[in-house]
Amino acid sequence: MKRWTLLLSVILIVGTACVAGAAEKNLYIYCWSEYIPEAVIERFTEKTDIQVHLSTYDSNEAMYAKVKMTGKGYDLIVPSTDFVARMRREGLLLPLDKSRLTGLGNLAPRLLDRPFDPGNVYSVPYMWGSTGIAVNTADPAAAGVTAFADLWKPELKGKLLLPNDMRGVLGMGLKRLGYSLNDTDPAHIQQACDLLKPLMAGVRVFDSDSPKQALLNNEVQAAVLWNGEAYIAAGENPALRYVYPAEGFALWLDSFCIPKGAANIEAAHRFIDFLLQPDVAAEISIEMGYSSPNLKAMALLPEEVRTNPIVYPGEADLARGEFEVDLGEAARAYDQCWTGLKAGN
Repeated sequence: MKRWTLLLSVILIVGTACVAGAAEKNLYIYCWSEYIPEAVIERFTEKTDIQVHLSTYDSNEAMYAKVKMTGKGYDLIVPSTDFVARMRREGLLLPLDKSRLTGLGNLAPRLLDRPFDPGNVYSVPYMWGSTGIAVNTADPAAAGVTAFADLWKPELKGKLLLPNDMRGVLGMGLKRLGYSLNDTDPAHIQQACDLLKPLMAGVRVFDSDSPKQALLNNEVQAAVLWNGEAYIAAGENPALRYVYPAEGFALWLDSFCIPKGAANIEAAHRFIDFLLQPDVAAEISIEMGYSSPNLKAMALLPEEVRTNPIVYPGEADLARGEFEVDLGEAARAYDQCWTGLKAGN
C-alpha cells in the first residue's frame, strides 16, 4: 500500500509540474494599441518558446475597469503613472521579483523610485513621452497653432482630433486656465469643464487607437496626441509638425505591471527582462517613436532618432511638462465632467 501511495504521489507531482510548465508557455498581455512591435514579440517567442497573446486597449480607464472586473486573464498590463498608483493602492498588482530582472540597471535613475511607485515594487518603466499637438502646416489655421488655446479658433472647427482620454482632454482645459493638470479643486475642474464644452462642437473625431491616421488621411488638420504617433506620421508627411503647447503639457511614463490575477508569473518576468535588454529597447524606440527609459539603449539609437525633438524633447520643453498623478477622490469630478463632455452636455 505504501508503494502505491508513493507511486501515486510521484505521478501527481510530475503531472502538476507538466501542467505548470505548459501554462508558462503562454503569456497574456493587455497593452495600449500599436505599442509593442510584432518583431519584438516574435524574437521573444523564438528565444523562450513562450507564445504571446496580445489584447489592446485605448485608455487607462478601459484597462482598469476590465482588470478590476475580471480579476484574471492577463499576466502583464501597461498602465500610466496615475493608474500604477491607483492600482497599487487598491491591491490590484503583484510585487515584482527583481532577482529575475537582470536588466533593471539599464534604466535611467530619474525615472525610477517615483512617488507613484516608491522603490518600483510593482512597476518597471517601458516607455515615456508627451501629449502635444500635431498640426498640418499646409493648412493656414493649423500652421499657426502654438498653444492649446489656439484649438478653440473657429477656423479649426471640424478639423480637430482629440484623444479618447479623460486626463488628456481635461488637462488641456486646466493648463489653459493656468492650473496643474493634476488639480483636484472642484471649482477649477468645473471651470476647465465649462471651458471645454464649446470646443467639443469642433471635434471631428475622438481617437486613441491610431490618431495619426486621421492626420495622414487629411480628415483633420490638428490633433492632440502622443509624441510617438506624431513621429510616425511626420515620417510619412513632412508637412506635419509637433507642437509642445505654450501653456504646458502632460508627460507620461508607461510601465509594465503584473496584475494580481496573473497565472504566468515566470513568463511575465522573462518578458519584462527581455525588453530591458538595450538592443531590444532601442529597436522599440526606433519603431514606435517614443522615448526609452533605457540609458544603454540610447547609445544604440541612430542620430536622427536620438536628436529628434519629437522623440526626445529639449530641456526647455521638458521644463513645461508635468507627469500625471493619481487623483484620489477627485477622480469622480473628472469622470462626471468627461461623461458630460462626451454626451454633449
